[in-house]
Amino acid sequence: MTIRLLFCFARSASLCRPNFQKFKFRNICSQVQVQEEVAKLLELKSQINETGNQKFTLKTPKGTRDFSPHQMAVRSSVLNKIISVFKKHGAETIDTPVFELKEVLTGKYGEDSKLIYDLKDQGGEILSLRYDLTVPFARYLAMNKISNIKRYHIAKVYRRDNPSIARGRYREFYQCDFDIAGLYDPMIPDAECIRIVYEILNTLDLKPFVIKINHRSLLDGMLETCGVPADKFRSICSAIDKLDKSPWQDVKKEMIEEKDLTEEIADKIGQYVQLNGGRQLVDELLQNQNLIKSKSAVEGLESVKLLLDYCELFGTLDAVSFDLSLARGLDYYTGIIYEAVLMGKDTSDSDISVGSVAGGGRYDNLVGMFDSKNKNVPCVGVSIGVERIFAVLEGKLVASNKKIRTTEVEVFVATAQKNLVNERMKLCKELWDNNFKVEYSYKKSPKLLVQLQHCEEYDIPLAVILGESEIQRGVVKLREVSTRAEVEISRSELADEIRKRLQGIQLNGTS
Repeated sequence: MTIRLLFCFARSASLCRPNFQKFKFRNICSQVQVQEEVAKLLELKSQINETGNQKFTLKTPKGTRDFSPHQMAVRSSVLNKIISVFKKHGAETIDTPVFELKEVLTGKYGEDSKLIYDLKDQGGEILSLRYDLTVPFARYLAMNKISNIKRYHIAKVYRRDNPSIARGRYREFYQCDFDIAGLYDPMIPDAECIRIVYEILNTLDLKPFVIKINHRSLLDGMLETCGVPADKFRSICSAIDKLDKSPWQDVKKEMIEEKDLTEEIADKIGQYVQLNGGRQLVDELLQNQNLIKSKSAVEGLESVKLLLDYCELFGTLDAVSFDLSLARGLDYYTGIIYEAVLMGKDTSDSDISVGSVAGGGRYDNLVGMFDSKNKNVPCVGVSIGVERIFAVLEGKLVASNKKIRTTEVEVFVATAQKNLVNERMKLCKELWDNNFKVEYSYKKSPKLLVQLQHCEEYDIPLAVILGESEIQRGVVKLREVSTRAEVEISRSELADEIRKRLQGIQLNGTS
């Protein structure tokens, strides 16, 4: 009996084995099918992504930003004021490509060259986004054989830097440059550049500020006197240039540990770079027995002394400070250098100092780098840091709760009844022909209250109101939006009356 049971069990097991293997085979087939379907779905997903239907986080690239109409209104106002100062000093404007051949930019910025944005090879041309407007200007002068020009240039530049939005430091930003190219007597064009910075900062009401000045020849002579090897002058200048952001001990540590200076030489440098003042400091340094051994240092001091005399004539001396810590790390500077610094804090955040808002200097050898015969064109210029200025002014406006007009509309044409869109359009045409800035509602039958509320919301100074009665009598109602006072005016006299009222509004400072 037992033997029979075992035989039956073995037989049943042998009969079940093919079913088990069949199940296993089906299971494997189903897994393969699943993997194939998953692969198809992944491929479909990638195709969807390529067509632009992918869901992703919308944002601007790091170090860039969009600008709202209110921000653009501030920017336009600032740029217009800066341009008016440039034009007052006889400048004309140019433009250059947003990218240059990489070899044009290479070797012009010292340690900052690592911040240049390189582009992909395009047909054998190795290109880079422009780092500033000065090197492209020098290339422009050399290429076009120009030896005399006074120009301004306002355009975007690009730096692969660590952005700081709060301090107005971006990777894409505007520069406003003013430069004088040509062979002139010493320090006369340089003094005018300082005067231009002085005028711009006063025009924008960014007081108090100080314009620091120094001279590259003086810096070289000072480093020579202190025992710095000539091949390290530029790298040490880059370290000194950090004194506006870092304490002397940090800069000294960098000189010793990274620039391989001895502590004794670093201490000698520290005795000079912590000095600042005016004419008296120049006279004291001209009596310094160690410093006057350097011909370069003496030339620099004499140039600074002459520049201070011209600054007094131009009325800028009250804001100028001779500061030996000013180095400006760019390699192309050859003479006087200067930098404007806002004193105090950014009003949008009392704990953040805005710092430098303009800088520049003399660069007499830069054009020669692009000329086949090494023909130099002496140049001096200044760059206005408009992004930092925008940050300060936007902060002031937020703090003051002042309303900013984002349009320049002078007159709004409104109607009091329905179905008068044709009459509105006729009147708009008349006013546009008279060069007024005019707006109207795009609805056929807008409510009068909605139209008048639009005028108040956007600070439009005047509204012209049409109704059936006014059309029949050839008159309009002219409304002063701020006071809501209305007066009836003949259509034939409307243009003259609008001009008179707009002039009065501007003179009273309410527009």
